[in-house]
Amino acid sequence: MAKVVSLEGKRKAPSLEPLLALCADDMARVDREILHRMRSPVTLIPELANHLVGAGGKRLRPLLTVAAARLCGYAADDDRHVKLATCVEFIHSATLLHDDVVDVSVLRRGRPTANSVWGDKASVLVGDFLFTRSFELMVDVGSLDILGVLSRASSTIAEGEVLQLVTQRDISTPEATYLEVIKAKTAKLFAAAAEVGAIVAGRNGPERVALESFGMNLGIAFQLVDDALDYAGREAALGKTVGDDFREGKITLPVILSFLRGGAVDRAFWRRTIEKLDQRDGDLLQAQILIERNNALTDTFERARHYGAMARDAMGLFGDSPLKSALLEAVDFAIDRAH
Repeated sequence: MAKVVSLEGKRKAPSLEPLLALCADDMARVDREILHRMRSPVTLIPELANHLVGAGGKRLRPLLTVAAARLCGYAADDDRHVKLATCVEFIHSATLLHDDVVDVSVLRRGRPTANSVWGDKASVLVGDFLFTRSFELMVDVGSLDILGVLSRASSTIAEGEVLQLVTQRDISTPEATYLEVIKAKTAKLFAAAAEVGAIVAGRNGPERVALESFGMNLGIAFQLVDDALDYAGREAALGKTVGDDFREGKITLPVILSFLRGGAVDRAFWRRTIEKLDQRDGDLLQAQILIERNNALTDTFERARHYGAMARDAMGLFGDSPLKSALLEAVDFAIDRAH
């Protein structure tokens, strides 16, 4: 007689591996294009750029570009989708270099940040170099439509970073403003990365709109989880210093919710530690306790799941395929990496 084995509690954790496997050839070409485009007779430029770009990571944004192109039937023998994916990675890397200077960060992906090794000036200037390389790639692709999407995304990212700087240490920042920040500084590039994949494949109708929506909602979910992990994650697993947002006075959703739900004593704590940046030993732990007590982490993850569901719904336009399934699993990975 057959024995029934319960699978409850044994669900396989979602992974990016199926998507990486399906796009392996394209991503290998992207890696080669990255190395080629980072070349410069000024040796500090490839040295510093490779420190960041070559540090590993899943390259999720360029992965979205090549996956979206293939999902839309891109089968050309040229390398336009590879150049666009490289462009997306350079835009992302440039913003990271600049962000680490602004945030005075010392760790990224488990390694010292470029600014902590070479200094702020070199990091900013090499970030500028990567931005200019990205625009060279856009021009090489030869599409004004694509140039418009990626150039608007670049300016929106900069606006998001400035808005975050303006709201920094302002504990009265509403959730709507916080969402505006993360849509601009994170989700917009996800959206553009997926959208240009559709454009390069010649799909300028519903597929383009669907993939832009997929990328935007995935990006929002991704950043919500990132902000929650700053208070709940483990440093070794994250590859960055836990509590950085707290130490820098960044206004993220866990802080906003905890402040709004707390009593007078809790709010006084947030005003001292975030607004005045008067932080003492044990304050990070106290912040984590207050965030947990007010269910702020639980609700931040719940919001991430909401946007993840919207990303999944956007894919309903496409027929079933291994690539679609892998993209849907990427949504689950972005959210479940919290656990």
